[in-house]
Amino acid sequence: MTMMLEHSSAPKPALSAREIEILRAWLLCESKSEAAARLFVTAATVSTHIVRIREKYARVGRTATTKTALLARALQDGVVSIDEL
Repeated sequence: MTMMLEHSSAPKPALSAREIEILRAWLLCESKSEAAARLFVTAATVSTHIVRIREKYARVGRTATTKTALLARALQDGVVSIDEL
C-alpha cells in the first residue's frame, strides 16, 4: 500500500517558534494539559496556540481540523518525525 503525501511545494504556514514548540509538545503528549505542564503554561494557552495554528494552515489551503490532521501536516512540513512519535 502506497501512502500519498502532499507535494513538497505545498504552501507552509508561517508558524512562530513558539507555535512550533507548542504544536510539537501537544502532538507528542496525550493531552493539552500534559503539553501545558511540560511547557509551564496553562491548557488554555495551548488551546489558543492550536487554534491559531489551525487558522494559519487553513489560510494556506491546508485545513487541519483534528489532532490527526495536524499531525499529518506537521509530518509533511518536517515539524515532527515518525521516529519521535
